[in-house]
Amino acid sequence: MDTQITLRVDGVVHPLTVDTRTTLLDALRERLRNTSPKKGCDHGQCGACTVLLDGRRVNSCLILAVTVGDAEVTTSDGLADDGDPHPLHRSFVEYDAFQCGYCTPGQICSAAGMIEEVRRGWPSAATGTVTDEPDLTDAEIRERMSGNLCRCAAYANIVPAVAAVAEAEGVRR
Repeated sequence: MDTQITLRVDGVVHPLTVDTRTTLLDALRERLRNTSPKKGCDHGQCGACTVLLDGRRVNSCLILAVTVGDAEVTTSDGLADDGDPHPLHRSFVEYDAFQCGYCTPGQICSAAGMIEEVRRGWPSAATGTVTDEPDLTDAEIRERMSGNLCRCAAYANIVPAVAAVAEAEGVRR
């Protein structure tokens, strides 16, 4: 069954008619031709499709487009500021934190969401106790980024790339 929806993606409003079973990922890629989020596993296991939904990271392959409502969807492309790369984009290049680049947009969206989680004091499985204010240690970065897989194994460079941006933004290390 088709229905009318409106998606706000990277600051632009898009009215669409979609089948009610259409995932956010398919709406972005197939209907809006936004190739930033990638279709990896289509099961929420690889993170290639990660986008920010009102600032929180989500696997867009697991979200139905009709459920997004008025939320702002931000892709890796949308993190750029008026054509200037986001600090995470620059850091991933500087630290050689990608190889083929397929997973990179999802990695960058996840890193942006993760930095905000730490800034808000949200603990992870790597945080000492749930009452501790988390420090963004390398172990915290690895734990929080564990839902984003890289088949090229650029992990050794992803951690320092994310750490450099977090530190520059004043997040506790």
